[in-house]
Amino acid sequence: MGCLLAIGAVMAPRAAIFLVWLARPNLFDAAFGGIVVPLLGIAFLPYTTLVYVLVFTPGVGIAGGDWLWLVLAFVADIFHVTASVADRRYTTGWRNV
Repeated sequence: MGCLLAIGAVMAPRAAIFLVWLARPNLFDAAFGGIVVPLLGIAFLPYTTLVYVLVFTPGVGIAGGDWLWLVLAFVADIFHVTASVADRRYTTGWRNV
């Protein structure tokens, strides 16, 4: 199951977040406490949100090597956005301004 989640997270991070939320809603409650921050994270930083939920430890938070995973997820989000913007040039019907 862990390998399937990893493959799914790379291919569709928002779907993986939804599956984690369905399987373990307590993780989201412990990590965020509210609904606004996870929704913004899912919309703008899906990889970072998914990794944050998976590495967050209730009572401790984020410590040690967990920061490395968060930084890598943030870099993946930035690369994903920049690749999407760069790919728009080759989309039919997209105007270059």
